[in-house]
Amino acid sequence: MELIEKAPHATIKRPTAIMITKDQRGDRTMHGQISGSKYDSDVVPFARAEKNSGADQLDKAGQTILKLLHRAAGVADENSKHALETAQKLSHQLRAAEDRIAELEAEVTARRDRAERSEQWLHRVYTEIEDRFLRQDDGGRSGQRAVGRSA
Repeated sequence: MELIEKAPHATIKRPTAIMITKDQRGDRTMHGQISGSKYDSDVVPFARAEKNSGADQLDKAGQTILKLLHRAAGVADENSKHALETAQKLSHQLRAAEDRIAELEAEVTARRDRAERSEQWLHRVYTEIEDRFLRQDDGGRSGQRAVGRSA
């Protein structure tokens, strides 16, 4: 056998007899026979005719693009679902935080009111002490002074 051409995936050998057949799709196939015996392993399919080859390549390219689009759509759907779940989770957290802020603001208002009432009571107690004890003391002292001067 004599090598005549090296293909990237197979070595084509020169047979002594060649038979070319077509299958139902119109693909051509070459069968070789060496020394009167036929070898199936030496069967090398010819490339399809130019118009069929171009159409097949277009079909394969189109199918590949559609597969990639479907895969991208699936990834986009997953990303969208994940984003939606994350947004809902964050929305619940935000609502809980807003509720907590409202509770704390109400508590601040209540404590501020209580502090103001406490200040009012302290002022009232102070003025009562001042009125009853300090002014009486001043009145009692001035009465004692008058009694001490007259004696």
